[in-house]
Amino acid sequence: MASSSRSDPPEESTFTKMDEKDPTLIGEHCQYAYCNQLDFLPFRCESCRGTFCLDHRSETGHRCPKAGEWAARRRKANMSTPSLGAGKMMPEVEKPCASPVCKTTIGTSLSTAVHCPTCNRDYCLKHRLKEDHDCKNLIPIGARPSRFDGRTESARVAFGKLKAWGTAQKASVTRALPKPKPTSAAARLVATNTLKKTAKGDDKLAPEKRVYLYVEAEAATTKSKFPEGAFFYSKDWVIGRVLDAAAKSLQVQNVNNQGTDEKDKLRVFHVEGGRLLEFNEKVGSALVCGNRIILLRGVGPPAPDLIDLTKD
Repeated sequence: MASSSRSDPPEESTFTKMDEKDPTLIGEHCQYAYCNQLDFLPFRCESCRGTFCLDHRSETGHRCPKAGEWAARRRKANMSTPSLGAGKMMPEVEKPCASPVCKTTIGTSLSTAVHCPTCNRDYCLKHRLKEDHDCKNLIPIGARPSRFDGRTESARVAFGKLKAWGTAQKASVTRALPKPKPTSAAARLVATNTLKKTAKGDDKLAPEKRVYLYVEAEAATTKSKFPEGAFFYSKDWVIGRVLDAAAKSLQVQNVNNQGTDEKDKLRVFHVEGGRLLEFNEKVGSALVCGNRIILLRGVGPPAPDLIDLTKD
């Protein structure tokens, strides 16, 4: 008799369990020459199509004369199934990440490619987000140049406003221009120590995370109760949060979060860097102790190619 304790064969095996469909069946005899045992739940070999008991169900167990034929048929069927990237050359499937600072090869089984519909480029998982590959400053592949004419014109207008503000600063006799940074290391150290003594901020902020700054409200475009002051902020803050805190400290009207026109919004100008700072930039990466920032209104968003536009 066949053994009463048996386990179901795996899904991919060389034999198939012959389930009992007719209650009148009393099983079949094992076709192995040295067995001939009656098995009520026999197995069929997928290579030689013979019927065998539990002990001789495998190809090696009954010394199958067509051993390996089932595996060959399955291998042939798998080869006929089209795989991912079929019909394409390898260079079309595998390519480097579109980020210029990344050397990862994408389109492989280990590193999949993520397509950005905004800039029409493919990136690795690390640079798949728009913020990670600077998507807003990229021209989409295949885009029409006329689509970006408005952006260039906005940059020119913004530069014109900055230039007019600088001219007004030079012609103003009521207050001095921003003081340049001390040239020597010793002078910079003295100026920073003096700034630390007068700067105001959150006393609970750890000293190693503080960035001490001079903050000024530009008189031509903003109205403030206090024209300037010395403050310290966390290096983990973004520029947008610094703007809100500085506007509150100098008592400057801030309507940036009310969805108004660009002419009413405040922007942060970095004197030492000579540029407008993005709202999402980190303080620790854009500013250092002793820098001066100025709150301007209605100068437009930062333009990445502002310097190039002056050459036209």
